[in-house]
Amino acid sequence: MSETKPFLCGPSDGRAIWHFGSLVVFKATGEDTNGQYWLAEMSCNRGYGSPVHVHGNEDELFHILEGEMSIEVGGQLFHATPGSSVFLPRNVPHSYKAESDTVKTLVLGTPAGYEGWFMETGTPAERLEIPAFDPSTFPDFGAVMASTQKYGGQVLGPPRD
Repeated sequence: MSETKPFLCGPSDGRAIWHFGSLVVFKATGEDTNGQYWLAEMSCNRGYGSPVHVHGNEDELFHILEGEMSIEVGGQLFHATPGSSVFLPRNVPHSYKAESDTVKTLVLGTPAGYEGWFMETGTPAERLEIPAFDPSTFPDFGAVMASTQKYGGQVLGPPRD
């Protein structure tokens, strides 16, 4: 293992991607943290969410900066508002949905590795703004489901209503 070194990622720094209708700015990746964690700022619009899925290799933590999200973890529904943090343990099914016009949240994954899935399935952001929703630009959902398995994830069902 190599030595982890201090670093600064400023307010407008990070690797920005558009991912299925959200803007995800990686403030730290496994490469930066010697595999310990990844950290991303995710911005999205009302209705954006994930299918029910599970991670086999890492825990996640959502910290809401702006807006409101509903996050279901292991059958328990949390209504998260600014300043709230929700822990999503590995091997526990979960999903989330933006409930306000816009949402900005920090997402932490530990250990690192799953950020590779976002990089693989997203596209470099042309601007630091939430992309317009365009279903025609979405990749084949079957391919996306298969790609999560490469990173220890599994899609279990559609997004909740």
